Amino acid sequence: MPQAADAPEMISGGHLVAKALKAEGIDVIFTLCGGHIIDIYDGCVDEGIEVIDVRHEQVAAHAADGYARITGKPGCAVVTAGPGTTDAVTGVANAFRAESPMLLIGGQGALSQHKMGSLQDLPHVDMMTSITKFAATVPGTERVADIVSMAFRECYNGAPGPSFLEIPRDVLDASVPVAKARIPEAGRYRASTRQAGDPEAIERLADLLVHSEKPCVLLGSQVWTCRATDDAIDFVRALNVPAYMNGSGRGTLPPGDPHHFQLSRRYAFTEADLIIIVGTPFDFRMGYGKRLSKSASVVQIDLDYRTVGKNRDIDLGIVGDAGLILSAAAQAASGRVDSGAARRKEWLEELRAVEIKAYENRLSRQLSGAQPIDPYRLVHEINEFLTEDTIYIGDGGDIVTFSGQVVQPKSPGHWMDPGPLGTLGVGVAFAMAAKYARPDKEVLCLFGDGAFSLTGWDFETMVRFDLPFIGVIGNNSSMNQIRYGQAAKYGAARGRVGNTLGDVRYDEFARMLGGYGEEVRDPADIRPALERARESGKPALINVWVDPEVYAPGTMNQTMYK
Repeated sequence: MPQAADAPEMISGGHLVAKALKAEGIDVIFTLCGGHIIDIYDGCVDEGIEVIDVRHEQVAAHAADGYARITGKPGCAVVTAGPGTTDAVTGVANAFRAESPMLLIGGQGALSQHKMGSLQDLPHVDMMTSITKFAATVPGTERVADIVSMAFRECYNGAPGPSFLEIPRDVLDASVPVAKARIPEAGRYRASTRQAGDPEAIERLADLLVHSEKPCVLLGSQVWTCRATDDAIDFVRALNVPAYMNGSGRGTLPPGDPHHFQLSRRYAFTEADLIIIVGTPFDFRMGYGKRLSKSASVVQIDLDYRTVGKNRDIDLGIVGDAGLILSAAAQAASGRVDSGAARRKEWLEELRAVEIKAYENRLSRQLSGAQPIDPYRLVHEINEFLTEDTIYIGDGGDIVTFSGQVVQPKSPGHWMDPGPLGTLGVGVAFAMAAKYARPDKEVLCLFGDGAFSLTGWDFETMVRFDLPFIGVIGNNSSMNQIRYGQAAKYGAARGRVGNTLGDVRYDEFARMLGGYGEEVRDPADIRPALERARESGKPALINVWVDPEVYAPGTMNQTMYK
């Protein structure tokens, strides 16, 4: 029936969700449909928000994480109640450890059926609280947009991270007068989170830099999170400081830059007199801080106060935005009579000699013509293939560990890996998000065959939404990183328990789903296959058979096996 002329304008909960997403700048949601959440879809249609429907909720959550990393805006995934939400837990947990801002919206049974055993009813908020920065139930339709904006705000409290909301079905489906609903306006419900750091601490850092003979800096993921690339580059060039990069910080400096170092990090951390760690916790990737020289002065810069000084004592900790702090420190040090930059020439030459020796020692492996293919040859060919516009994604164990030594993105924000949770299965989802958000970029993902198997069916989603990318599978028919540890711990006779996969033709899988597929057994064929995948204009999988008896040094050095 038509509304009476004097009837109030009404709006549903799902449409309020969409309005709140639009206010945050969200232009796409990643989802798998369910009866609890369909009114959100209806709202998204009206607000011009694209709905990308995937085949597994884990992929939806990973894609929201990936979207946040690429765009700098929070990502959003929408899943149904119960198993829909539990399927997304891994993606949320990965975003939590990787400090990636995203919102997961989960359905829930009607409030009118609370505790009655409704379909797919679970205590979602209790489950999500420990892996999010904010988790809540929306109690009424009038509050839907308000609490969505609240969840986004909490994503940026300190270091970024995910939030979770469950919205009961009757709350979502109900309509309320627009005048009674709080609908926050874009740009008016969040403040800037950029903090410049303690000015006294900045001056202390400047003093350390001025007097340092052998400084080095590690530029971690928060350099990209803070979009601090230009400030980081100005810092290392003004003060002549050698820079190492990890996580999303890779690509801050391009390969070949005189301040870009990669293979001499262990040496630098042993010999330096000042080590500045930017946006990287002292977790397992850093040996919990034990890999840093005990005689060096150690400075840690981080968005999160709780991270600074955790697991290792430091000489100086500064909480705040990486760009603002590096810029202020460079300005303070450069203003001194002698910033120390000129006398570091020999230190950079010393590190460059270590770099060259390490590269030359490995070069024969990178150019190996062996069959099965040496993984070093595969990642070498990928590195040579990358352009300045190629976003590189690593999804796997042993094969991606090889790539971390060799592959160097050519531009900032062009490296994606799971982060410290070490989650396998992020690759297709990250490629989906990256290609959607940046259609002008080429996207290349290196998979282990075990990693691709976890979420590979969403290759079909890439085909369905016409999101071309180049997938490369380093196929050794094994979960080889685990296999190495088992053989080392229990002996070769028990090295094949629970870790051996079938010899799967992933190239045929790609063709079956409408993409491009090609098999490679000869290392000389890797580059031509990559070129043909690029030219195909389709989602592609190049199935490269690599030697299962070869392990990455990082795999062999894992402490969990010792």
